[in-house]
Amino acid sequence: MGDKAQTHHPGAAGRALTADQPASVRNVVLVGHSGSGKTTLVEALALTAGAVNRAGRVEDGGTVSDYDDIEHRQQRSVQLSLAPVGWDGIKVNLLDTPGYADFVGELRAGLRAADAALFVVSASDGVDGSTRMVWEECAAVGMPRAIVITHLESARADFEEMTRTCAEAFGGDDPDAVLPLYLPLRGPEGPDGHAPVTGLVGLLSQKLFDYSTGERKESEPGEDQLPDIEEARNRLIEGIIAESEDETLMDRYLGGEQVDIKTLVEDLERAVARGSFFPVLAAAPAAEGARQGLGTIELLELITGGFPTPFEHPLPGVTTIGGERRELKPCDTGGPLVAEVVKTSSDPYVGRISLVRVFSGTLRPDQTVHVSGHGLADRGHEDHDVDEKVGALSMPFGKQQRPVTHAVAGDLVCVAKLGRAETGDTLSAKDDPLLMEPWQMPDPLLPLAIHAHSKADEDKLSQGLARLVAEDPTMRLEQNQDTHQVVLWCLGEAHADVALERLRSRYGVQVDVVPHKVSLRETFANRATGRGRHVKQSGGHGQYAICEIEVEPLPGGSGIEFVDKVVGGAVPRQFIPSVEKGIRAQAAKGVAAGYPLVDVRVTLRDGKAHSVDSSDAAFQTAAALALREAAADAKIHLLEPVAEVSVLVGDDYVGAVMSDLSSRRGRLLGTEQVGTGRTLIRAEVPEFEIGRYAVDLRSLSHGTARFDRSYARHEPMPPQIAERIREQAGDDG
Repeated sequence: MGDKAQTHHPGAAGRALTADQPASVRNVVLVGHSGSGKTTLVEALALTAGAVNRAGRVEDGGTVSDYDDIEHRQQRSVQLSLAPVGWDGIKVNLLDTPGYADFVGELRAGLRAADAALFVVSASDGVDGSTRMVWEECAAVGMPRAIVITHLESARADFEEMTRTCAEAFGGDDPDAVLPLYLPLRGPEGPDGHAPVTGLVGLLSQKLFDYSTGERKESEPGEDQLPDIEEARNRLIEGIIAESEDETLMDRYLGGEQVDIKTLVEDLERAVARGSFFPVLAAAPAAEGARQGLGTIELLELITGGFPTPFEHPLPGVTTIGGERRELKPCDTGGPLVAEVVKTSSDPYVGRISLVRVFSGTLRPDQTVHVSGHGLADRGHEDHDVDEKVGALSMPFGKQQRPVTHAVAGDLVCVAKLGRAETGDTLSAKDDPLLMEPWQMPDPLLPLAIHAHSKADEDKLSQGLARLVAEDPTMRLEQNQDTHQVVLWCLGEAHADVALERLRSRYGVQVDVVPHKVSLRETFANRATGRGRHVKQSGGHGQYAICEIEVEPLPGGSGIEFVDKVVGGAVPRQFIPSVEKGIRAQAAKGVAAGYPLVDVRVTLRDGKAHSVDSSDAAFQTAAALALREAAADAKIHLLEPVAEVSVLVGDDYVGAVMSDLSSRRGRLLGTEQVGTGRTLIRAEVPEFEIGRYAVDLRSLSHGTARFDRSYARHEPMPPQIAERIREQAGDDG
């Protein structure tokens, strides 16, 4: 960490890296808001580690971050990507995640695959609410974290002020757990009055690291520079000692004893690895033609020396296919194979590629594995248990895949040709099938109704959608039986845009977006009677059936109840089921605006039959006519679905969110405090009013609120809205 001998062995540009033991692997996920500089930082680290050349290119001419044409078109990351680099004999798997909230599913996959997190914070933009929320998620599971401040070249950049901001945002009750390891050194002011950052000073080592020439040069500070860092250095040392396992160290230090730098570095690394101390560093990309970006060596030293090995990552819960708990050693290369698909993508030349984290055992090419997928049936993913042969194993370098011979427990690897494996699936031994407890995935709450653009697209739509949701478990596919719409449930507008683009460009399916329909119902508001007469004598076999019914409303959720109260055989017994069938068929079609009729009791009171001309079909028709006549004489309510909505929001936005819910015809059910500074608001809101709530809430709360929804019931719609719906139904008819 700036205090060790600089003997490292960077990986050659484009060379695939293979780890032979878990101790030589570090899995690090980069987290931060969109535009904070995560992808640029990955490229800078790859350049310093020698994974790319001075122009930032790998051997095929692309950059280490070249993954998806959609990302280039949208000018932002939309998916999780892996960039492996080598440093000091350690393989570092850098997992770059999208910063935009619509792709939080990719972020969660990155958190699952990683053993530590690097929070990237822009010095010009600060810490946003969504980044704080991810920090809290990491804190809840004890994931080790460090902070990198970028964009120091900005005129508004102030490293010291941003460090204080990070301590307030991330430090919680202990802001001294968030402290810088280095301070930036600025060069002379330019014509604009801005002094660029040219190097760093190590607070522990008291060494200067000058990056102004494009390569790091180490020197001793002048006597006049030491007082400037003394306060920050003392605070850092006290912060490290406070986390030391040696309880006597603080007393000795306060008593005037000089603590050995080696001891401090070892205590620092242990505190970082166990997630109790969160160092702050600075980084900047290399200038054109330069070999090293500012702070990249220090960052790689922290990752390899201070971040935990996969041995220290708790193994997620593992069970047999039947649900019996299995206890496994963490990261045992010789143990049973347990691996997890954390991302699925399609390559136009190779086909499906699965990014896999190996948690136990060793994965090899041409190995037959058991693929288990459970627990995502509600998102269009069928449970499955199949055996598949593993294809080639590789590591990504830009758009190229470099072959590797194996992947040990703790490592990440790309697996080709797993035709049935989907994101979240478990890979295990064929003769010992196991299942990993899935990670929490956000619920997609923005509906996107689509239909095929042409007949040719219609033929390909089903397969394209199946492949789309197989890659992205945060997307849910719904074939709505009530509205007859195909609906893709997404996390937001950007997520929906990417889904449509992938359908078009990757799977060759053009679709049109149509207005999303809400599943309405109809019911009787009062008791009514109806008589259905179906009598036809027009040569040949005639038709004769008469039904007299009574309809009365029932409580919500009752469905259709049919009662036979015919006496004296007015309707022969063999035609009673025909009457019920006709009633239910007409109820499914609706009686007023074309929506299904529910929550009524239909009683057959009387009728007439003919010994020759009565038939099943005739009584079905007469029953339908009777129900329509009863509806004509009754008041019919249109019922709309109502959802119970729970919104978790920062206290600063509670008033705005409650006011917004009220404007959506919402009924407040209650609020409760959740932790510090958060409130859970529960309300019932008509689904008509929350079609775009995923987008609107994000805007209202500046990305800091979350919500979930569940169906509560159908209830009568306000008359003026119901009338408008009936008019629209009439126009459509």
